[in-house]
Amino acid sequence: MNDTGRNLFCAVSICLGLAALPLGAASPSGTGGMVLSLEDTVLRALENNLTLKKDLIDLSGAEYAADRLWSVIFPAISASAGATFSSPLFTGDFDPGRAGQFNLGLGISLGFNAGIPYAMKNIRLAYQTKLLNYEDARNQLEIQTTKEFYSLLAERDNLACLADTFNLAERQLARNQTAFNNGIVGELTVMQSRLSLENARYDLRAANLAYAGRVGELLAALGIDQNTQAVLEGKIEISRIDADAEELIRNYLPQRPDIVSRRQEIERLETEERQITLSAKGPSLNLSTQWTGRTGGQNADAFTDSLSGTATVSIPIDPWIPGTAKSQSAQNAKLAVDKAKLDLKIAEDSAKTQIRSLVSNLRNSWDSIEIARLSQRVAERSYELTEQGFRNGTVESLTLEDARNNLAGVRQRLLQSELAYQTMILDLSAALNINWKDLSKMIPGESRENR
Repeated sequence: MNDTGRNLFCAVSICLGLAALPLGAASPSGTGGMVLSLEDTVLRALENNLTLKKDLIDLSGAEYAADRLWSVIFPAISASAGATFSSPLFTGDFDPGRAGQFNLGLGISLGFNAGIPYAMKNIRLAYQTKLLNYEDARNQLEIQTTKEFYSLLAERDNLACLADTFNLAERQLARNQTAFNNGIVGELTVMQSRLSLENARYDLRAANLAYAGRVGELLAALGIDQNTQAVLEGKIEISRIDADAEELIRNYLPQRPDIVSRRQEIERLETEERQITLSAKGPSLNLSTQWTGRTGGQNADAFTDSLSGTATVSIPIDPWIPGTAKSQSAQNAKLAVDKAKLDLKIAEDSAKTQIRSLVSNLRNSWDSIEIARLSQRVAERSYELTEQGFRNGTVESLTLEDARNNLAGVRQRLLQSELAYQTMILDLSAALNINWKDLSKMIPGESRENR
């Protein structure tokens, strides 16, 4: 049976099966509700994720600081104003009108040290790291949302298969009841058929409730009322990916966010090491000027002012002595760089192992899909022959039920195999930091077979 025939058959089956349910057994996707495609779902998830919004706030703060590097050397400016009062109290010359004095002051202080350029560079690196983390968080959220969406599609298709099983059991009960009324089969056969129908009804209802709950959780994550009727649009379409793990590692490993982040961390720590070393051991220059104006006092109409300035060069001594606190700070900064380089090597080795494992699992998973497809064809044919034998009286009802249950189980295993393959494609695209659709285009393989 090809894709179109199977989808039409399952769609008709689920409608018939659900129509036979008691009131309260809802349709898996609802009717007349909003339609959600994968693109819509991902877009809404990115817009409504609160953690992503928090990361954006942090990114905005880092960008604000990176755009204002001049603040590192902006001078300290201070202004002052005051009034003083002094006069003899017991000599008889007390004159409060002429004893007051008013002061105004303005000061500017500017300091330089050899570590300032590296402090500026660290601010820029901090912004780049925040930007990388934000983009990685968006990418991870998109992949996770895509996984959830395809998982729900698999559950939806499984509902169609369960409805098909329910419909088959219902038709079989009707046949057996007619045969019983005509004295062809016994009461036990009818009872077994009724039990099979109730089991199929229970399985379908439980799957419907689970599906509705998961759809509600997805809607809540998208900022949509959980009671909204939603129809998921799309289907799982997979193609075989026959990739060379070593080639993927060479081409895409350097651009993985965690690898890039490790390299940025090394650069940041190296910059911080230079900043600490130069700030501690290098000379520093401090320039300051102060203007002061005064009026009042003994000569109330007089105004006097003064301008002073200083220039100071400081050369630290203790950082050059091994074992001092400042000397240890510089040494610890160097050790932090060495540790970061080891962390990078560990991350690269782990990433290579992950990529090789995913590529290997993809090959094995495709083999399991082909086996599952073959098993489905065999199970479908087996059920047809078993049903024909039952009508001819050569096969018992329990054997027919086993064949029907086996067919349902094989269909479910095929759905799970295809979902697992799609999930591994998403994991591999995340491991390579590329779009999963681009991955399928860049590594063409065998197209999806008709089932």
